[in-house]
Amino acid sequence: MRQKITILGATGSIGVTTLDVISRHADKYSVFALSGYQKIDLLGIQCIEHNPRYAVVIDPESASILQSKLKKAGSATEVLCGVDALSEVSRHADVDIVMAAIVGAAGLVPTLSAVNAGKKILLANKEALVMAGGLFMQAVKASGAVLLPVDSEHNAIFQCLPAATPGLSESGVVRLLLSASGGPFRGLTTEQMVDVTVEQAVAHPNWSMGPKISVDSATLMNKGLELIEACWLFDASPDQIDVVVHPQSIVHSLVQYVDGSVIAQLGNPDMRTPIAHALAWPERIDSGVAELDLFDIARLDFTRPDLESFPCLSLASEAARAGMDAPAVLNASNEIAVQAFLDRRIGFTQIADVVKATLSASIFNEPESLIAVQESDRKARSYAASFILKIER
Repeated sequence: MRQKITILGATGSIGVTTLDVISRHADKYSVFALSGYQKIDLLGIQCIEHNPRYAVVIDPESASILQSKLKKAGSATEVLCGVDALSEVSRHADVDIVMAAIVGAAGLVPTLSAVNAGKKILLANKEALVMAGGLFMQAVKASGAVLLPVDSEHNAIFQCLPAATPGLSESGVVRLLLSASGGPFRGLTTEQMVDVTVEQAVAHPNWSMGPKISVDSATLMNKGLELIEACWLFDASPDQIDVVVHPQSIVHSLVQYVDGSVIAQLGNPDMRTPIAHALAWPERIDSGVAELDLFDIARLDFTRPDLESFPCLSLASEAARAGMDAPAVLNASNEIAVQAFLDRRIGFTQIADVVKATLSASIFNEPESLIAVQESDRKARSYAASFILKIER
């Protein structure tokens, strides 16, 4: 029987790519539900092409528009509306796999719903672990859910670790090496980035991503969030993880072992590879990605990250070491700051200023419930928003 998939964030780059991989294996997978936020026209096209049972949007007006479009096209897809509907299609009894690809804090609750229902989770929403890593991993263990990383770096580490990993030290692992492209401003100083435009910041040199993730990549905050995510995924401390700037984005990450071995996962920079790997795991399927030609690449470069010019990575590392709800505060303030930059209210280098100020003003607490996590998130957003009012252009 074909496995049924819910894709949270179907209209984003990960969702679109997931549908591409699924379409190559129609004998193995079928789409149960798709969700989208603003790209209603694209969501409608996806529904007509893949015929899910449900489509989910956030507001009633979008739901009405989409349902009308689908009805005219003869589609039987039922349109649902609201945050609760996202959780409903994530935990539904007929669903086998959930692709968690909603960007930001909005993806936490529906992803947790899928975890609590014991689904196979393809995790592309790093914020779920950044905000509530302890609660999230406890839920995975309690429910028996299968959690597979989709971020290319974490998927690479997963592939480089032993099949059964009781713990890093027990497996002879010394260090995890997260690769980073360095983004579009690699090599620039803080002074050179003061007048960076939105258009420049979202133009990633290697990957096609949405605006928020592209800006995070440009500030290296994305790598900081990935460091926190890796701590939870692989039960590692921040001191066991290093970031390596690798501009070609061919080596997706590496694992260093006690015997001196360093195992790396290589591939063309195409998200279909980690998506196909997680989708079919423990088997492998064709992803549609071109074979890697090392002769064509010719060279691979590696450097240390410039923490002075890209302070967001240091801030994320500090939040990881602080623990408690510091990562949730980091994530919330960064989301507010990035949106303010995209709205042209603050400059590129001021994103780090907003995050640093919010972290400095916060008293961290151990989040013992999802409500506590959401309260930390709310307070951090409020402070970040008020700080932006003081510094905006």
